[in-house]
Amino acid sequence: MDPSRYNAVLLILSLISAAFSQSTIQIKRGNDFGADNRISDGRSRGSDDDALYCDSWRFSIETNNAGAWLQIPARCVTYVEEYMMGSPYTSDAEVVADFSLQFANTVEISGDGRDAWVFDIDETLLSNVPYYAVHGFGWEIFDEKSFDEWVDLAEAPAIPSSLKLYKNLQELGFTTFLLTGRSEPQRNATEKNLLYAGYRNWKRLILRGPSDSGKPAILYKSEKRKELEDQGYVIQGSSGDQWSDLNGFAVAKRSFKLPNPMYYIV
Repeated sequence: MDPSRYNAVLLILSLISAAFSQSTIQIKRGNDFGADNRISDGRSRGSDDDALYCDSWRFSIETNNAGAWLQIPARCVTYVEEYMMGSPYTSDAEVVADFSLQFANTVEISGDGRDAWVFDIDETLLSNVPYYAVHGFGWEIFDEKSFDEWVDLAEAPAIPSSLKLYKNLQELGFTTFLLTGRSEPQRNATEKNLLYAGYRNWKRLILRGPSDSGKPAILYKSEKRKELEDQGYVIQGSSGDQWSDLNGFAVAKRSFKLPNPMYYIV
């Protein structure tokens, strides 16, 4: 090859190589990020990173791996808002209801009214999202006074999939009990709200009385379920948004947990 042509080829190849090296993606190591893009747990502040973390956080609290927790992380407020207000929460609740009904259809109903299903109320039958929407979706520390004022309005809407399940269970012949952590003075407002939301024909609405004050929810609800068993009822199923609704003693044959990333009750 002519020396001049050879040198020209080498020049062209060197230019192509240089251009390619400039166009390749440069991956930053963790210590390449500035301090302003970091938070205390070492994760970046980017929205994609927050969404990934918050999705994992929600998995951990729903499976009870996180144990007791007080409030949602500040970085997850938007995530929880979008989850609770959007289709993911609706879909999750529908799937829980579908599995509940699948199990209910396998139960041989005795016909004597003793086959029972126990429902929690808040975030199980009724949604308090309108309240939590103005209180940070669980980021603000729970304020009992303001929540009680919300309860007194009796305006919480039904969770659609739960209302459908509730009606289906009654059609199958289950006796429905409502077991809530609300207090006895809230009975009238609670009954009014349940009727407003479309619930009917429950066997008994059980609220905290004076002797239940101060008891952890898991103990209070276990004791009330035990009373039902002592009265001859067979608790076939139980639905709640808290593990304390479902665990303890005198538990149902099958328990079904609805999603709730907004608060935790012991």
